[in-house]
Amino acid sequence: MEAVRKGTLAVGVRGGDCVVLGVEKKSIAKLQDPRTMRKIQMIDDHVCVAFAGLTADARILINKARLEAQSHRLTLEDSASVEYITRYVGGVQQKYTQSGGVRPFGLSTLICGFSPEGAPQLFHTDPSGTYSEWKANATGRNAKAVREWLEKHYEETEGEATAKLCLRALLELVEPSSKNIEIAVVGKDGVATMSEEDVDALIKKVEEEKEAADREKKEKARRQAEEALAAAGEN
Repeated sequence: MEAVRKGTLAVGVRGGDCVVLGVEKKSIAKLQDPRTMRKIQMIDDHVCVAFAGLTADARILINKARLEAQSHRLTLEDSASVEYITRYVGGVQQKYTQSGGVRPFGLSTLICGFSPEGAPQLFHTDPSGTYSEWKANATGRNAKAVREWLEKHYEETEGEATAKLCLRALLELVEPSSKNIEIAVVGKDGVATMSEEDVDALIKKVEEEKEAADREKKEKARRQAEEALAAAGEN
């Protein structure tokens, strides 16, 4: 759990027609290939995962899940459901908490996709192997504060509004720049990872909306103060 608490922040938000995963990106060396440090990975064509914790542990766990997904497809001639993959990942994590000579996986995951009925799903697993379904959740650095923010502001949205909600949650702790943020939108047609230009454009929209809301709030407070003074003068 300590590795998870020190890991980079990951946020998942379920909308009416998609699930959005957003993660905090670590700064990488100038000569390093950024593709080798992705915090959002595909398990199958329709299942996406973001994680917080030890990257090396995540690589092993994700490879196990990919192998299980392919085995399921080969055996049953059908793709594994998101819940099946989550249950498998939770089972592997739990097994490593009780076996001799091994240590638990130092990561928690946010696994998302669409159910066979076509409904968006978001699951969370922790190092103990416990898994549960969520409307929105966060894991990693200061996840509790972000989760509390999501509890206050969550509402079921669609399309770009869901991505904005996920980004607003990330911006509670992360610097507003595409260098620090990665976002993937999981829809019925597959997974689309936002380019840096799209992330910057979305950050600009969110900040403009926030400034407009702040101006409106100040204007409302000013009007209320004026009305209160006027009422006091009449009395």
